[in-house]
Amino acid sequence: RIVALGWGDAETVLALGGQPVGASDWLPFGGEGVGPWAKGMYDKKPELIGTMEPEFEKIAALQPDLILDTKSSGDQTRYDTLKKIAPTVGVPKGGDQYKLSWEQQTTMIAAAMGVPEKGEELIAETEKKFEAAAKAHPEFKDKTITVGSRTSEGFGVYVGGTGRIDFVERLGFKNNPKAEAQAGEGFSVSVSKENLDLLDADLTVMTPIGIPATDISNDPLYKAVPSVKAGNAMVFDDKDISQAFATDSILSVSYALEKVVPLFAEKVAK
Repeated sequence: RIVALGWGDAETVLALGGQPVGASDWLPFGGEGVGPWAKGMYDKKPELIGTMEPEFEKIAALQPDLILDTKSSGDQTRYDTLKKIAPTVGVPKGGDQYKLSWEQQTTMIAAAMGVPEKGEELIAETEKKFEAAAKAHPEFKDKTITVGSRTSEGFGVYVGGTGRIDFVERLGFKNNPKAEAQAGEGFSVSVSKENLDLLDADLTVMTPIGIPATDISNDPLYKAVPSVKAGNAMVFDDKDISQAFATDSILSVSYALEKVVPLFAEKVAK
């Protein structure tokens, strides 16, 4: 009986042939707590558990044999509390603040479930898909890219060591060096409205989080960014695509590859 709490943990279990009895819905998707790429994989809807503050009594009541929390803040108290309920696979060293790749996540969960070969197999298949996409689009090679987002708080850009950047770098892109120069401990850095030129690159990709896509595309300061002006920019207005990109799990990256590679190609060709 598995309770999967970390970001993307539940769908990784599903990909490996397991059925979580409890799961956290981070984005939130609602329903079974997973995106369209994992639709129909549950035999029975899991008990949904809170994300930042999981209800420990609810978890204990599910009587798990294994708790997964591989991709979360890495908070020690959270881990210690979970460990008292059942054996827990927590955030590994260096994976704090959600900085765990889909390969590490798959490897750790496959090992905990006792199916390490299945994990290796899925990773190899997914890596082949990335290689094929990169090969099909040599025009991506060494082009600079900015992957950013906007929330109600403002603009931000993602930095190396995070799922979104790993995704685009595997396709041949180079993360925007100006954004990289600002990198701190977190997975992204804030960008003030006065400094939106930081978003400029050969390709600028923006994700709305909790706001309509038009809040980005209609913003006059955003429209003034050189790459946006030149037509080498895109805002994910399809929620499924932006959520697949954000989830960064073994299942969601394959879905994202299928959907975003043609969109990138269209914008890079301009």
